[in-house]
Amino acid sequence: MRTFYPSDSCKESQLDSLNPQSWLQVERGKLSSSSASSSAPLCRESFIKVPEPQILPHYKPLDYVEVLAQIHEELETCPLQERSTLYLLQYQVFRGLGETKLRRRSLQSAWQEATTVHERVVFGSWLRYEKQGEEVITDLLSSCGKYSEEFVPLDIASYVPVTAPSSSSSSVNLKRKISKTVVFKIGEERIACDRRKFASLSAPFQAMLYGSFTESLLDEIDMSENHVSSSAMCVVRDFSVVGVLIGVSKNLLLEVLVFANKFCCERLKDACDRELASLISSMECAIELMEFALEESSPILAASCLQVFLYEMPESLTDERVVEVLTRVSRCQVSTMAGKASFALYSCLSEVSMRIDVKSERTLRFLEKVVDFAENDRQRVLGFHRLGCVRMLRKEYRDAEEAFETAFNLGHVYSATGLARIGYIQGHRLWAYEKLSSVISSVSSSSPPPPLGWMYQERSLYCEGDKKLEDLAKATELDPTLTYPYMYRAVTLMSKQNAEAALEEINRILGFKLALECLEIRFCLYLGMDDYEAALRDIQAVLTLCPDYRMFDGKVAARQLRTLVYEHVENWTTADCWMQLYEKWSNVDDIGSLSVIYQMLEADAFKGVLYFRQSLLLLRLNCPEAAMRSLQLAREHASSEHERLVYEGWILYDTGHCEEGLQKAKESIRIKRSFEAYFLQAYALAESSLDPSSSSTVVSLLEDALKCPSDRLRKGQALNNLGSVYVDCEKLDLAADCYINALKVRHTRAHQGLARVHFLRNDKAAAYEEMTRLIEKAQNNASAYEKRSEYCDRELAKSDLEMVTRLDPLRVYPYRYRAAVLMDSRKEREAIAELSRAIAFKADLHLLHLRAAFHEHIGDVGSALRDCRAALSVDPNHQEMLELHSRVNSHEP
Repeated sequence: MRTFYPSDSCKESQLDSLNPQSWLQVERGKLSSSSASSSAPLCRESFIKVPEPQILPHYKPLDYVEVLAQIHEELETCPLQERSTLYLLQYQVFRGLGETKLRRRSLQSAWQEATTVHERVVFGSWLRYEKQGEEVITDLLSSCGKYSEEFVPLDIASYVPVTAPSSSSSSVNLKRKISKTVVFKIGEERIACDRRKFASLSAPFQAMLYGSFTESLLDEIDMSENHVSSSAMCVVRDFSVVGVLIGVSKNLLLEVLVFANKFCCERLKDACDRELASLISSMECAIELMEFALEESSPILAASCLQVFLYEMPESLTDERVVEVLTRVSRCQVSTMAGKASFALYSCLSEVSMRIDVKSERTLRFLEKVVDFAENDRQRVLGFHRLGCVRMLRKEYRDAEEAFETAFNLGHVYSATGLARIGYIQGHRLWAYEKLSSVISSVSSSSPPPPLGWMYQERSLYCEGDKKLEDLAKATELDPTLTYPYMYRAVTLMSKQNAEAALEEINRILGFKLALECLEIRFCLYLGMDDYEAALRDIQAVLTLCPDYRMFDGKVAARQLRTLVYEHVENWTTADCWMQLYEKWSNVDDIGSLSVIYQMLEADAFKGVLYFRQSLLLLRLNCPEAAMRSLQLAREHASSEHERLVYEGWILYDTGHCEEGLQKAKESIRIKRSFEAYFLQAYALAESSLDPSSSSTVVSLLEDALKCPSDRLRKGQALNNLGSVYVDCEKLDLAADCYINALKVRHTRAHQGLARVHFLRNDKAAAYEEMTRLIEKAQNNASAYEKRSEYCDRELAKSDLEMVTRLDPLRVYPYRYRAAVLMDSRKEREAIAELSRAIAFKADLHLLHLRAAFHEHIGDVGSALRDCRAALSVDPNHQEMLELHSRVNSHEP
């Protein structure tokens, strides 16, 4: 078996009305269609080592529901200028929860609610960075005549009011006669100026030319010692007359800017500031001008240069000159370039820098700025905790300890993991254990929520034997999404020569969370068992998810290992591969199907079709980013224009642009009638149209699809979808025919549709049996158990739903069902506790909605309002949630 050092870099329906009279009846009807539906040789004697769980550099409050509720409440009442800052905090909470879509939406809200140009620049650039790789969507929308919200560079100057002319007057009551013209001598050059207009440039010139100074009596004033050239003086003179700068070179503008600052010519300075900002043409130019902008306190120029730096992230942050400018600035200079968005700026910079190189000096300096510009404890917590994480990775343990200690004392309990880890590194294992025990005890003795899974996981690192296994079991009970406990238990079982139990353990988490580090562990287990086919399957799945993945602590490229293992398996022909794909797809073996497609892509000429199939599997496995990458590759490798249009339609549909997706499908059909074009059109129409009459159109489109050439896998899917439409139209006989025909081509999921037909025909037993057949055939069958629970009595349903939770603890329906049963039995506290145990590790709208309704039912208005606000943070536009929130809010004293 290989020595194993896995990389730490890859860790990451609408509700019906609530009726408190029968909570179970409510829950049974709530399941929506979407939720239903360099390498060393192999060394067999080595020890598989599981890495310690990573300390995440995120804001992880004890009760994220409470924090989200607080943010939502503050958003309801705060001044407009504070909203962006609150959305940034919301972004950090969702980041800590691993909710990619929600955190991006919060960032979008921060940008939309920005009240200053600096905030718009920072949040707009941040969003642009987050959306890198999605440019194809913008291009596709443009081809449909629709233009997406792009984060293009702003004209900073247009957002800043022009400095108004000075109100001071040059009409001074003097008894002596003063010449209307004044000449400024610079070396041998003489520049004649209108005295009154020149005096209006600033108070100092007003005093010089009309005050009690000697110069007011002179017709010629020597300016040779003021470090200004005659050319610059001519520009100043012209500006005093016409009030604008026309055709002035960059170098001359810089000289005039210095002059304007020296003599307090605010209008002239503002004009130079704007003109220089308009001349920024490149990164080099921005770097050069930023120096002057900061030295001369020119806010428009500084913000414009900053915008270039941010717009070019992450590449700009690999330029030492940019980093130097952004980190050596004083507080006053940061205010010049970023205004009130200073904290947001360095939050953005530090986050991007951490993704480039978390241990770099650049990252450290940016995080120090985050701490410097934090304005409240919640911001300080984030800054100090991240600073602690980075310093610990850099092995700067004393400074890391101070940062973690500060964050912990500010209330960020999660920072105790850093303190314990450093204590352990320094040889204080017992202290680390007691530190976590103290945290667990403190949380247990306080009000809800109860201790969290990470607390027991962390404590398990500082004990052995049964104590360790007990803590890991508790960690999994409280948070089944933590990967370390499964990995440790699997490796421990393997070390005891219990390979089957080890595989069973690691399969527990891979059944619902396709974590790369867990696939890597299973790959090693299969190697130890000489099961090279299974090992190849897992390494190819890893490479599908992350093509550049490196194993064993980043020491070996996964591609290299794949090459080695491939030598030990039988070569498949193209026909063999298609047979294997058909077999695994029919058995709902999604990881196996991914592996076969990866192998086919190595040689098959029809890569567009294969990448498209790959995207379907990745969506099913809840890997949307990888799925979109595969879909874009399908587009790039399309063999014809009509095929490319189909993939473009799916890209648009999957990113929420349904109408444009339909448009692409129609364009494809105009070129050539094809199965995939009709299928896309039917699917998009069925999912988006609210018009009941659209069902007949969907039926017609699916029938047209089935007339076109395709393989059995896709025809089975089309038959299955057609059956669903017939069920919705109450044409049960036609629906049954479709499902039966789908099963004939081994579309295994059609058992679920056929079960629904049996149920609607009042044959519950037949429906139950049909779902049992699906459970027996499908490798991934949590959803099948869930659906079967609807076709049996309460005890059998409870048993099925317990199985669902064991197989996939992220599915929320079982928790809602059990909670509803408890509420019907008047066990309100137990019902709320059932929902709370899932909410602890999954920020789910429906769980929060139901718990809010339960709290309202028992008269706990405060808790109901808290859950409503947190739920609206997850989905601000959910109509039933808004209604419940309004109702509960009206009851608050």
